[in-house]
Amino acid sequence: MIETIKTLTEISGPSGRETKVRNTLIEMIKDHVDGYEVDKVGNLIAWKGDGGNPVVLVAHMDEIGIVVTNEIKEGFYRIEPVGGVSPYTALNRRYVLQDGTVGVVGVERETAQDVKKNLTNLSFDTLYLDTFGKKVDVGTFGVFDSHFYQNGDFLVSKAMDDRIGCAILVEIVRGLKNPKRRFYIAFSIQEEVGLVGSSVLAYPLDAQEAIAIDVTDSADSPKSFKRHPMVIGKGPAIKIKDRYSISDKRIVDKLVKVAKDRGIPYQLEVLTFGGTDAAALMRTREGIPSATVSVPTRYIHTPNEVVGKSDVENTIKLLIEYIQAV
Repeated sequence: MIETIKTLTEISGPSGRETKVRNTLIEMIKDHVDGYEVDKVGNLIAWKGDGGNPVVLVAHMDEIGIVVTNEIKEGFYRIEPVGGVSPYTALNRRYVLQDGTVGVVGVERETAQDVKKNLTNLSFDTLYLDTFGKKVDVGTFGVFDSHFYQNGDFLVSKAMDDRIGCAILVEIVRGLKNPKRRFYIAFSIQEEVGLVGSSVLAYPLDAQEAIAIDVTDSADSPKSFKRHPMVIGKGPAIKIKDRYSISDKRIVDKLVKVAKDRGIPYQLEVLTFGGTDAAALMRTREGIPSATVSVPTRYIHTPNEVVGKSDVENTIKLLIEYIQAV
């Protein structure tokens, strides 16, 4: 499992440029599923089993990043965020572009007053990417130049959002040999820019219910969000609601029952912001009852997203048992 997570998180795959991630996932799952396909927009969908009441599990392949917008002068470029990248997070970070170029983000600073003003109200209008003289094309995408690290139960990397969900799906299809019902696993594109992939991926499927697997805030660091109960180490978070959707109560109740019956630790999630692919899946066709199972994560949308290994393992266990509990 650790090698799967390391491999997936270290791939560059910003929204709209997920090809390397998708190709890696195909290699990881192709010998463990009954079939798979890539749809017209680039979602990867696989299936296993042939029983009734089919369910689709979805995780998104993409990660946040940047894109080059125009050249200021040789080796210096304006950039635009791809997904939820704060300018404060981007500043002074190293990025690797998809052509292999490495650059560092700086801020304009003609005078001391400019520095104070720009840092107080930081925006991408005053940031630039320094590629050290390397020529790059407008429209080139990039991601944090960050690598996987493990410290005991803590796993640290860029792109845990949502490669950790992708890794969970890979481990589920590897571990579930004889499912009692058909289930689909889907790896969606462009979640970070508006749930694009999940808005269409389930249209051709006969799924009766859907579960998104994603990250959520972990409120266990000093002065974290006081209305968030989710923390690392207490198991998968079964979402009640976020800003964009309220999980189907029947699925929530079933997830809780499975967790209790199997002795799997879990927690309940009420997120005061954000959303997942579940919001789009609920709106598919005539509507698919949907919910989300989340992995509590510190420092989301930074180069150092942190999850708990035991939470990941228990999420895999919970979802395998859920699939089997027809």
